[in-house]
Amino acid sequence: MIEAWAPRAHRVRVRLDPGGRAEDHELEPSGADGWWRSDITLTDGDRYSFVLDDGEQVRPDPRSRRQPDGVHSPSAAFDAATFIWSDEAWTGRQLAGGAIYELHVGTFTPEGTLDALSTRLDHLVDLGITHVELLPVNAFNGERNWGYDGVLWFAVHEQYGGPRAYQRFVDAAHARGLAVIQDVVYNHLGPSGNYLPEFGPYLREGRGTSWGDEVNLDEPAVREYIVDNALMWLRDFHVDGLRLDAVHALNDDQPVHILAELAERVDALSAQQNRPLSLIAESDLNDPIVILPREAGGYGLTAQWSDDWHHAMHVALTGETSGYYADFAAPEAVAKTTQHGFFHDGTYSSFRGRAHGHPLPTAVPTWRLVTYLQNHDQIGNRAAGDRLGASLSADRLAVAAVLGITAPGTPMLFMGEEWGASTPWQFFTSHPEPELAKATAEGRIAEFEKMGWDRSLVPDPQDPATFDRSRLDWAELEQGEHARLLALHRELLALRRDRPELTDPDATKIEAALVHDDGPPRARAFRIDRGRLSVLVNLTGDPVGFDVRAGDEVLLATGPIEREAERLTLPPDSAAIAGPRQAVAERMPRTSSA
Repeated sequence: MIEAWAPRAHRVRVRLDPGGRAEDHELEPSGADGWWRSDITLTDGDRYSFVLDDGEQVRPDPRSRRQPDGVHSPSAAFDAATFIWSDEAWTGRQLAGGAIYELHVGTFTPEGTLDALSTRLDHLVDLGITHVELLPVNAFNGERNWGYDGVLWFAVHEQYGGPRAYQRFVDAAHARGLAVIQDVVYNHLGPSGNYLPEFGPYLREGRGTSWGDEVNLDEPAVREYIVDNALMWLRDFHVDGLRLDAVHALNDDQPVHILAELAERVDALSAQQNRPLSLIAESDLNDPIVILPREAGGYGLTAQWSDDWHHAMHVALTGETSGYYADFAAPEAVAKTTQHGFFHDGTYSSFRGRAHGHPLPTAVPTWRLVTYLQNHDQIGNRAAGDRLGASLSADRLAVAAVLGITAPGTPMLFMGEEWGASTPWQFFTSHPEPELAKATAEGRIAEFEKMGWDRSLVPDPQDPATFDRSRLDWAELEQGEHARLLALHRELLALRRDRPELTDPDATKIEAALVHDDGPPRARAFRIDRGRLSVLVNLTGDPVGFDVRAGDEVLLATGPIEREAERLTLPPDSAAIAGPRQAVAERMPRTSSA
C-alpha cells in the first residue's frame, strides 16, 4: 500500500517510473483525516514520487526511507525487514553507568561513510565506550552538513551509505557490545528540500524558532509523524536510544506534551522488545520536568544534556567569561554544578537577563545528566571551531580528562577528544542554491560579530576546505602527547568501571568545595569527594596541598605527587584521584604521565 497525509491537496497521484516510462496512479481519500491511499505495492528499490493537485511537479514521499538522488528527487522503496540481523542475543545497554561517544559520520573517517565507521568501532571498545551517538543522518540537501538541516526524517543520507549501510553499522556495533544513540531533530526542518507544507500543515506559519517556522504540534498527524519516526529508528534499525535536539523549541500546548507522549510510546516498545531504550534531551530549560518520571508529573525522558556543568568546567579550565560563560566565573560554579546539576536553578542569568531554571531534586539519579567538556555545539559554535586543545596545555588537558570522566553524570566525549585531536570542528554546509549559500555564510559572520569575535576567524561554511579541516587525523593517535592523553582516557574509563563510587547515582554522596582561589577563574583548586574517593584538582600556578583519609592511596595522578602523612601536594595544572585500595581490583594503583 502507498499512502500520504496531504490534507491541503484536492488530488494526489503517485508517479512510478518502470523502465523509464512514467506512470501515474490516483490515490483515493480515506475519510476526512487528510490521508490518501492506494493498493499499489512497491518492491525494494522501486522509484516513486507524489504529484499534488493538477500540477506536474514531483515530490518525494514525506516518509521516504531512501533518497538515492537527493531530497529533490523521487524516493526509493526500502524494505527494512529484508536485512538479516546477527544481534538476536543483544539485550541492550542501560544508560546508567555508561559512557557516550558523540561523532559525525562524514568527518569521523577519511571515507565519511557508515561502513568505514564500522571499521573503527574497536577503537571505541578499547577506549571503554558503551554508547556511540551519531549526529543526525537523515536526508539533507547537498553532500556536506552537520545534519541539522534535514528535511526527510525517515531517510538515511545517501552519501553515508543509505539505510542498508545504517543497518550494517548498528549490527556491527551490537556485535562489539556498543549501544547506538541516534541524534534526531524534531523542532525544525532544513531550508532546502522541505516540501512538507505542500502536503499539509506540518509547520506553524508565522510562528518561528531561530531555525525557521515551528513544527505544528497542534496537529495530531504531525505528532504521529514524530512518534512514528522515533519508533522507526528503535524498531526497524535496532537503535538503542535517541538524542532529541533542542526540545525547548518544541512548543506544545496540548494536554499531554509531545515529549511525554513520545516517552510513553518508547517505553511500550522497550517492554515489548525487552531491552532498554533511552531518550536523551538537549534542553535549555533547566527544568527537571524533562527527566522526572511521568508518575511524578514529569515527561519521563531518560536523561538530558547538562550545559551548566560544561560551562562551569569550561570557565575553570580556560578562564573564558564572555557571553553565557560570565555567570560561571563565580567561585561556587564548579561545586554547585557538581553537587546539584543545575547552576541556574531559579537564579539570575545575566546572559538571558532574567531568572532561569528550577532546582533539580536530589532524588534524581546523577546519571540522568549527560556531562561533557566538548560536544559538536560547544566546539562548532565557536568562531574558528577550535577545540580545548587549541588553547590548553597538555597538562591542563589531562586535568580536563579527569574532570570529564569522573563527573557525577553520564560522561560524553566528542570524537577525537580522547587523544586531544588537533583538527578543529567547524560549521560546514554544501547548499547548492547560491542565494542560500551566501545567506548562510553572511549570517554566520554577523552572528559572531555580535558576540565580539573577529570576522576573519570565521571560515566560510560552504568552502569544502572547512569540511576537510574538520576530519579527524587518525595518525595522531600514536604521537607524543596525543598517545599519552589517549592512554589516560583509557585508564580513567577503566577506573570508572572498577570503582562503584564513580557511578553511584546518589547526589547526596557528593561533596565539592573550592580549596584555593588565586583570583582568576582559571586559577583555582578544588576537590570533589565521591563517597570514599576524592578527585583533587589544582589549576593554580603553585603547588596546593589536600588532606586525605588515613589509608587512602593515589589511584591515578596526572603529575608527580608529594605525600606527607595524610596530605597530598599536587603541582600546578594537575589532578589526582585518591581513595582506599579495593581488594577485588588488584590493578587499581595507577599513575599516568599524560
